[in-house]
This record gives sequence, structure tokens and C-alpha cells, in this order.
Amino acid sequence: MSTAQDNLAPEMEALKAKLKATWMSGDFDKIAQIYAPGAAEFVERLALRSGERVLDVACGTGNLSFPASRAGARVVGLDIAPNLLETARARAQAEGLEIRFDEGDAEQLPYEDAAFDTVITMFGAMFAPRPEKVAAELIRVSRPGGRIAMANWTPTGFIGQMFKTTSAHVPPPPGMPSPVRWGDEDVVRERLRDGVTSLELTRRLISFKFPLAVPDVIEFWRAWYGPTQRAFAALDENGQQTLRSDLEHLWSEHNRATDGTTHVESEYLEVVAVRG
Repeated sequence: MSTAQDNLAPEMEALKAKLKATWMSGDFDKIAQIYAPGAAEFVERLALRSGERVLDVACGTGNLSFPASRAGARVVGLDIAPNLLETARARAQAEGLEIRFDEGDAEQLPYEDAAFDTVITMFGAMFAPRPEKVAAELIRVSRPGGRIAMANWTPTGFIGQMFKTTSAHVPPPPGMPSPVRWGDEDVVRERLRDGVTSLELTRRLISFKFPLAVPDVIEFWRAWYGPTQRAFAALDENGQQTLRSDLEHLWSEHNRATDGTTHVESEYLEVVAVRG
């Protein structure tokens, strides 16, 4: 087991504390439930076998963990936000599913080498600040011949553009690389080149459907999505109005609904690698 204590520089400790606080704010489960059907489709394509050992990294409230468990896999979920894990544990108990949810860091997974048959992560591990450590850990805990499956927002997709719009008003903290680089095929090949024997990259779409008009969707996102909530909180009243206006323009431009509701499709990169 190669999970030696990571001696962090004070700046990185501060950044990690800020990221944890961000994901604990709001209630990410409200957002996750919107695209839960797309998460289930992601898991279904993996065709998990009964008894397969699966790790869901940066699991949130379990969008991947639950369909994986229903498919018969033995699932462990890990996340940095204890409040999200509490929601996941309560839901697992209510559904009678045996899923273990651990608090932990994607950059320092508390598991033995080769402990899992399949390691999965959807819109989660991509937000860790040291992607090279994430890549090494995903590979380390996968068994030889096992799979690593990621879903990562692309820079040009809708959510990637939403991040870009928000960053124009509230720049990311120093030392934080763009999460959407995980949605760039060349970057993924570079990050996973050591330790995998095959790599399949597929661009896919996932749906966000709200029974709300665009301005109300912005308020929903602001209320429940930690990064958006924190971005608004960092601005004065004029800055908030400008950010809201820019986000409304972006959502309206991509809205496929014509009945007063909101339907946006966002591109992500599906990554399926096989460990050597």
C-alpha cells in the first residue's frame, strides 16, 4: 500500500480546505439529481459484473455508486465532502443497498494497490488541484487489466463554457489548474500514458432539464451548486448582476426548450482506460 502521508505546502493545504468548503456549501445533491439518468447510462455502458469491486472517486451523493450497486457490483464511494456522504449513506440505507462511503481525497486514496476491478468518477476527480496525483492514484488502486472510467466536462461544452463565464468574473484560486483540461483528449492521453494499455475516448452529451425558466435556473444553481454560490458571494451587488446576466445569456443561448422551461445538453469526455 503506497499511501504515505502527503506533506502539503501551506498554500496547497489552504487550497484544499477552500475546495472542501466549496463542495460542502449549497447542496450538490440537488444538482446531481438533475443529470442522474445520464449517470445511470454511463454505468450501464460499463456492463459491470456481479461481485465486481468498484470504487467511485469523488462520488458526491452517489450518482454512479447506486446504479453500480444495483448492477450487482461491490461498491465503495469516496468524497471530500462529509455532508454529501451523509446523504448517500442515508439513501443507501433506505434502498437496502450495501455501499460503503468513505471520506477521503482523490489525490491520496486510502486503499491498497490493485484493490478494485473498476475505478469510476463522474465530474468529480477532475476538480482535484493536482491532476498528476489523481491519475497516479486511479491507476494505482486499479488491478492489472482493470478499468478506469471517467466522465469529464469538455472545455467547449456547455458546462465548460459556464465555468469559463464564471471565471471571467471570479478567477480561480492560485495553483488551481482548469478542471476542464481533463476533458481534452490530448491532456488525458498525457496524464494516463504511464500504466494503461488501452484508452478509449468518446464525446457524449448529458441533459439538464428544469421545469423552470432560465432566470429561475440561475437562482437554483446559485442556491445549490457550491462553486456558483461561492462565486456570487465573492462579488458586490453590481458584480452579481453582471454575472447573473452573463449566465442567463449563456443558458438562454443553449436552451432547447420552447415552452418556458429549460433544457440544455452539455458535452463531456468519456474516458475508459485499461490498466497494464
